[in-house]
Amino acid sequence: MTNQNPEQIARDSIDRQLIDCGWIIQSLKQVNLNAGVGIAVKEYLTDVGPADYVLFVDGKPYGVIEAKKKEEAYRLNVHEHQGENYANAKLKHLNNEPLPFVYISTGEVTRFTNFTDPKPRAREIFSFHKPETLRAWLKADKSLRKRLQDLPALPTEGLRDCQITAITNLEASFKQNRPKALIQMATGSGKTFTAITAIYRLGTCIK
Repeated sequence: MTNQNPEQIARDSIDRQLIDCGWIIQSLKQVNLNAGVGIAVKEYLTDVGPADYVLFVDGKPYGVIEAKKKEEAYRLNVHEHQGENYANAKLKHLNNEPLPFVYISTGEVTRFTNFTDPKPRAREIFSFHKPETLRAWLKADKSLRKRLQDLPALPTEGLRDCQITAITNLEASFKQNRPKALIQMATGSGKTFTAITAIYRLGTCIK
């Protein structure tokens, strides 16, 4: 039977999405962290109250999900502190460090924060991440946004002044944690080569 309470309806949707992404859903009374790579435990007890979901990867806690009814979708940002509080809480039976990944979701709208970033900020995402994705992120020495800070100086040989300015300013914008940018260049100024150069340099951060 489908749950009818608004928050339970949200959890039904979250459950389906988590399963589609490879997570195994478990209740607190049926916890088996060896059942798979990614386990999402409902109502896991913390020292600040039960978290809606705690995400375990390879038996270790990686993140939390705070579920909200769909009417809260337009103001999910006001609930971000709740998710962060659970991520910083101590989990029952575990001596855990703060958890790096926090989701706030209505089952229709989901916001995600990666606290390994230099300046963590929530962003809307289309889907929960797979357990393997979170594992790969934590195994990496630095998050993508941290690696952006380490971009080497731009080799300027063969580039026009306008191309140097465009690429340099684009990278400076990303380093300032601005996820969107617009480059405007005149016709014939080498926009295609500029774009390819920028993509190549950013690609070195993603590897």
